[in-house]
Amino acid sequence: MMRRIGFIGLGQIGKWMALNFLKAGYQICVNDIDSRAVEFLVENGADAGRTPADIAAQAEVVFLSLPSTDIVEQVIFGETGLAQAAEKAMLIVDLSTISYLRSVEMARKLSRINIFFCDAPVSGMESRAKEASLTVMVGSTKKIFNRICPLLEIIGDTVLHMGPVGSGQLTKLVNQLLFNINAAGLAEVLPMAAKLGLDPVKVCRIITTGTGRSFAAEFFTPLTLENSFDQGYPLESAYKDMASAAEIGAQHKIPLPLTQAATNIFQMALAQGLGTESKGALIKVFEKILDVEFRKKGAEK
Repeated sequence: MMRRIGFIGLGQIGKWMALNFLKAGYQICVNDIDSRAVEFLVENGADAGRTPADIAAQAEVVFLSLPSTDIVEQVIFGETGLAQAAEKAMLIVDLSTISYLRSVEMARKLSRINIFFCDAPVSGMESRAKEASLTVMVGSTKKIFNRICPLLEIIGDTVLHMGPVGSGQLTKLVNQLLFNINAAGLAEVLPMAAKLGLDPVKVCRIITTGTGRSFAAEFFTPLTLENSFDQGYPLESAYKDMASAAEIGAQHKIPLPLTQAATNIFQMALAQGLGTESKGALIKVFEKILDVEFRKKGAEK
């Protein structure tokens, strides 16, 4: 019988996943650099651990929901990391979106000290995290998947075993690259429509109902019309997916010309200081070039 769950990383999505474990009746110990996020979970019944090592000393399964590969590695292997105090056969379930290649290497390194690691990145924004309706892509042995699937079904309504360790990250990357390419395509084409005199509101209606529709169009275009670029993942964080694709393409000699083109648009946006805004802000790159804005009349500046 599982004694306690550890959860490290209580950001926009992580705090709701942790809360859903509490609602399901699990005893949970949490850790995050944001004291307010920790307080929120403690107020809802969680215990707080001072360091990842504290979590490892009392949990047999530890979930991570962290913003980068470097931070995941620090939480696991750092001076006060999980590996310093983990009991043998502890399982680390990484819900973060990080490097596929480095996930495989971390799993290999942990296996040498008898700690199991699986990658289980999630897809879905904050609203789906609250609703426990995330999509979870798992890279692990079948035995470990069968063990953690009931837990993952607490946070997601679609939980799929994609293959060995790393397969979850690779699947998430495929999904994110398609999303990012769509967002970059909107950024390039919609300013052209405005430049040539089309009504942005009517164009939005067409591309969210016609054959050119996509989730990126349905999510970002109405927000763009309102001049809103603060909803969704920030560009500077999303760029890691493009960097991962370049790394994989180089190592495995896989040509990714459309992905590279989208990467260039991300880089242009970051160079313009748009890193803290959402992927929808990619459109500002081409709006600046064409000296036009794709907005509805009267949108707040």
